[in-house]
Amino acid sequence: MMRRLACLALGVGVLSATAVAVQAPPPARSSGKSATLTAMDYIEIQQLVVRYAWANDTCANNGNDYADLYVTDGWFGSSRNGKLGSKSQGHDALAEAAGGGSRKCAKLERPQGLWIHDIVNLQIDPALGGATGRSRLVYPSLRGVSFDAEHAGHVGGYEYVFVKTEQGWRFKSVIHNMDGKEIRE
Repeated sequence: MMRRLACLALGVGVLSATAVAVQAPPPARSSGKSATLTAMDYIEIQQLVVRYAWANDTCANNGNDYADLYVTDGWFGSSRNGKLGSKSQGHDALAEAAGGGSRKCAKLERPQGLWIHDIVNLQIDPALGGATGRSRLVYPSLRGVSFDAEHAGHVGGYEYVFVKTEQGWRFKSVIHNMDGKEIRE
């Protein structure tokens, strides 16, 4: 009987330790050099990408809400045929890239409507100093108007570099990869 109780106690102890190990979150990131992310990191990065689409589509705060999603020296660029085009780097250039700044959100007044970003299939990977990611981009329509052949090429996806700052996760860079070809800088 004692032997059965000892085996039972040992079994319960092993199962309890296993359950605790399975439920324990990954180790906290230290000094930005760890290549692990917590569950909350994944959620915050996902929400950053969601805010990206909304800020870009609405030109919120004259593009400044979009620019605020980046670190100070962060940048946005696009690529076609594997070649990276010009970069919009720094707060003012990023606000302009979202249609704000001196553009005064004129894109909101276009007769054909507003492009709506649907960012789907976000993949987030831990990386030294933060994280990287990629997603698909789908433009379902311009305020309900189907795309014509001229605008059909504005799809593809995004490639991201994320960093964690005192203000939370921010973009270091975002590349709109319009055709999915490997980018050669």
